[in-house]
Formats: sequence, structure tokens, C-alpha cells
Amino acid sequence: MFKELEEKLKKIEGLQQLVADPKVISNPAEYKKYAKELSAIQKMADKYNEYKKTTEEIASLEHVINAKDEEEEFLKLAHEELASLKKKNHILQKKLTELLTTEDEEADRNIIMEIRQGTGGVEAALFAQDLFRMYSRYATKRNWNVEVMSTSLTEKGGFKEIICAISGERVYGRMKYESGAHRVQRVPITESSGRIHTSVATVAVLPEAEEVDIEIKPQDLRIDVFRAGGRGGQHVNVTDSAVRITHMPTGLVVSCQDERSQYKNKTKALRVLRARIFDKMKQEQQKKISQDRKTQVGSGDRSEKIRTYNFPDRRVTDHRIGFSTHSMENVLNGELDEIMDALAEADRKLRFK
Repeated sequence: MFKELEEKLKKIEGLQQLVADPKVISNPAEYKKYAKELSAIQKMADKYNEYKKTTEEIASLEHVINAKDEEEEFLKLAHEELASLKKKNHILQKKLTELLTTEDEEADRNIIMEIRQGTGGVEAALFAQDLFRMYSRYATKRNWNVEVMSTSLTEKGGFKEIICAISGERVYGRMKYESGAHRVQRVPITESSGRIHTSVATVAVLPEAEEVDIEIKPQDLRIDVFRAGGRGGQHVNVTDSAVRITHMPTGLVVSCQDERSQYKNKTKALRVLRARIFDKMKQEQQKKISQDRKTQVGSGDRSEKIRTYNFPDRRVTDHRIGFSTHSMENVLNGELDEIMDALAEADRKLRFK
């Protein structure tokens, strides 16, 4: 643990030099990246410096006590002070362990969230809409901003797919556990016999990448423009405002047609593409670290069934940690803190082990 903390201190020194470098200051995107990284690990470094100072004070007091050159009254006070410092040191060590086991360099990033209709037809599309509403309400409660990037509606309502950006304080750190398959069990509005159906919608939470994180070369992109389809709006099927971008090295494809402006659609599509490339790199890196998959709650696999929303029992169950609540209406209205806290605590304990 202490070797890792010493490496953090060295990293801070390097980052402090970078944010003071005139060349970095003149590049707002680069400066923002380094300043954000510095802020993220400063708290840990402060705690570690406090721990080292307390450790030195303990060693000094023990030396005085063992020498037995002082008066009895002074030695009595020294023993009391030593006990207090050891207690403080134990608390600091516990806090440092907690900070190390919960550290995530991407925690402060904004996210791109993709919600898609899975198995279940119209009911799955309606549930995808319910999930988007749930996350939007949760974002509002936390004073986050939600920006819709792209939508694809079904003829009978609900979303085939909706992509949105969520920005604010520690968004990814809070939302990273939501990736996976969300299952709903309820009687669909289209079901006349009252039978309960099981449908699925999938959620992908991608940390949003800055331009300095991912270099996208223009020659690696194929950009196609076409006329937007969908409901209403005089611009629909009139102007070539819709944009499809293909990143040829990875084969990733992003389309955006919600805006009237081709430029705005292209800008949004590039943001989503950058996030997908960054996520792909992150997933490949984690696969190389064999233990990483075993020391986190959920694998991040989009096909992994993570949660069931059971309407007949008014119950929400997170299968990764065996957590259940019968406050389903509150959960769907954006009251997600209880589940989020339970997931974060389970993840911390798993990493600590």
C-alpha cells in the first residue's frame, strides 16, 4: 500500500509541474485534463502526508519514553499522547486503504449513456423509455445536466435507442455500475389476458473522453450525410442534416439526426464516437489485467443481467450484490441513492479483499 502511495506523491509532483508549465496553460483542454487529475489524487496525498507526520511523531515519542531520561510526570503525559497518536494513525491508515480501494481515475468524468430496446418488442422499448426517465430524474436530483444526443423511436412508442450525455460532479463514479441488462416483469399495456411478460433493455455507461484523451485522425473517418427520417418537423426528408460517422480502424459507427444542423449532428456524433473508442480501450486494458474482472462489482458486460424490476411484487433486485427493495415506484422516480450506495460499498469491500 505504501509503495503505491509513494508513487502517488511522485505523480502529484509531476502534475504540479505540468499545470504550471506555460505550454500546458496555453492549451485549455490539456490544462483541464492535468488539473482534474491533480485534484482527484490530492486528497489521498494530503492524508498520506498527515499519516507520515503522525508516524514520525510516534517514533519520536517512543524514543523519549524508552530512554527514560525524563521525569515521571512527563513520561505519563508522553504515554497518553502516544496512545492518542496511535489511535489517529490507525484511523488514517484505514482511511488511506479505503481511498485506495475506491479510487477510480475516471470517477470525475461526465458520461455518455446508451439505452437500447432488448428482447420483448414494444414492451422492451417502453421500458427503455422508463429507464431514461428514471436516470433523468436522478440526474435532476443531483443537479446534473442531461443532453439528448440521439433518439430512435418505435411506431408504438418507447425507444429503440436513446443516447444522452450526463454532466456534473462525479457522474461516472456514481453511474458506472449501471451498465448491463435491466429486466422488467410486468403486464404489458398490449396484453389483454393479463399475463406477466419479461422484457429487457440494455444500458451502457461510457466515460466521456476529452479531445486530449483520444486523437481521432480525419483520414480515419468516413462521414456520410443523409436526410433525417422520423416524425414531424419540416426539415425531415428535406435537408441532408443527418450524419453517420464510421471510424475505420475500429469499425465503430455512430449516427446522429436529431438536430436540424448537420454541423451539430456531426459534433454530437464525434462526442459519442470518442466515448466509445475510449471505452473500448478501457475494456481491452482491463482484460489484460486478469484480476481486475474479479475485483469489481459486475464485469461491465452489456449482456450481463444486473437488475430486475418486478411490478407484481413492487420489487427491484440487483443480482450482483443480492440487494432488494420494495420501493419500486421510488426507484423508477429517480430515488437511486440506496442502490448506488449499496453497490459502491460492495465494490469497495471486494477491492479491499
